[in-house]
Amino acid sequence: MEGHAAAFVERATAKARLPLDYTAESLRVVDRLVDGLRRGGAAREEVAGPLLAIGAYVGEVLVREAGAVWVDLPPDHLLRTVFTHPVGSRMPDGRVWNPLGRTVNRFEIGPGESLQTYFLTLHGRRPPRTRTRRVCAPDGRVAGRC
Repeated sequence: MEGHAAAFVERATAKARLPLDYTAESLRVVDRLVDGLRRGGAAREEVAGPLLAIGAYVGEVLVREAGAVWVDLPPDHLLRTVFTHPVGSRMPDGRVWNPLGRTVNRFEIGPGESLQTYFLTLHGRRPPRTRTRRVCAPDGRVAGRC
């Protein structure tokens, strides 16, 4: 899924400078991109590839910002039937979420299914990372790459 997300970022930023930096804030841009697909009037089947790539990006935001990991769902697993996708994102508390399906929901239902809100309201996220100052030199100064 990481490769799908990277390909999405590469394609989406090829012509325009979009802030797709795998942060929760970038999901606001992703919401707008999905809205653009909706306004184009395409059927879901016609945009299945882009929706998969966008869903992979949303999942990668969960991985990088919330501590999730991608998990493959076995063919006979109940979640695979419910999600209608072969993968999910397992959060640090063990819950499995469906960023691919939520992306499809955003496309089909609209703004009420915000991907940014999805991220912000997910249970089981690790606490936000806090930036710490790296001290490398004996005198307490930060010395480039340590």
